[in-house]
Amino acid sequence: MAARRPDDEGGDGALSSPRLRYGTPERAGLDAGQIARLVEDVRLLTDGPRPWCAGAVVLAGRGPVIAAQDACGWAVRYAAYDETAGRGLGLPFAARVPMAADTPFDLASLTKLFTTIAAVQQIERGTLGIDARVGAYLPEFTAAAEYGVTVRGLLTHTSGLRPELPLYAAPDAASRLALLRAEAPSSKPGEYVYSDLNMLLLQHLLERLTGRPLDVLVRDGITRPLGMTATSYGPRAGAAATEDQRRPWAKADRGMLRGEVHDENAWALGGIAGHAGLFATAYDLAVLCRTLLNGGSYGTARILGPDFVDLMLTAPGLGFRIDQPWFMGELAGAGAAGHTGFTGTSLVLDPATDTFLVLLANTVHPRRRRADNVPRAAAATRLARAVTGPPGS
Repeated sequence: MAARRPDDEGGDGALSSPRLRYGTPERAGLDAGQIARLVEDVRLLTDGPRPWCAGAVVLAGRGPVIAAQDACGWAVRYAAYDETAGRGLGLPFAARVPMAADTPFDLASLTKLFTTIAAVQQIERGTLGIDARVGAYLPEFTAAAEYGVTVRGLLTHTSGLRPELPLYAAPDAASRLALLRAEAPSSKPGEYVYSDLNMLLLQHLLERLTGRPLDVLVRDGITRPLGMTATSYGPRAGAAATEDQRRPWAKADRGMLRGEVHDENAWALGGIAGHAGLFATAYDLAVLCRTLLNGGSYGTARILGPDFVDLMLTAPGLGFRIDQPWFMGELAGAGAAGHTGFTGTSLVLDPATDTFLVLLANTVHPRRRRADNVPRAAAATRLARAVTGPPGS
């Protein structure tokens, strides 16, 4: 992690960490040519009749310096998806909404990182045991209790729970809760199976443990102390549009979505869920990356101690994915951490080089499709190749 300097002190004498500021690639210890190509590569993703995304915001930096931030394409490009023609129905140019650097995005599964941090905060305080059984906190979740599902299993996706449940199809909140309570592991405990259900159970556990809803835990424990004023659960005005959500390709008929959570289960749960539901800007996510690279502190705020940041970011990782070349490119290999989201969002932070990359795109606008992570990996590789000297100051 980046070391704090003796002169990094706040006005009250408390040790502080450098805050983000905009600067040149050279100031950040990055090659300007590689950074320029990174930005240009992202811009090309919004071009052509079938672009990778309608629009995107990319932000890259090293140390406390943001070396590049760029917005391209459209936050809203399509009016609907034409199933017969197999393409989006584009809005007239005058009706489209250009992408801006401060456009909020539906983070989708990047929400899991915030739920993870909220849990690790409780582990640090000693109120939650990482190897404790979920049934000790939620005895009414009878299947998890019977099979000995642990907090660590939830955080590492090794609980054995299947990827998801059709909660959106249940008739009411009581039925949705009953499904979760009765859900038993479907694979061998200890085997990695990425599952939204892990974070839904973790949400219920945290809310039971603290007596506070998840959105309050995220706000009071993470976003407010870090000054992440553009990060919150929806609905969110001005957000990038996502999908013309209709059956048969989607699980619900909701029409073109903008500012409402895309994930059908999160929507059925009221928009606040452990696995999805948050909206944020690229800058706010850069603040989160910088905080973790600083060992849990940003400015005079501290949300975690360095040992607990290391616990979260050391392989196999808690919530975060570690060294995954399929979306981290050449940044992977020495402890890079990050995550992706179904709507087209991703972030990567690399303690070895003190770099961070946020790429937010509305790849599901106007319709979801098979994930293509090649552009994410390519952007991360550009950043890895840009590292020249020591981090900026």
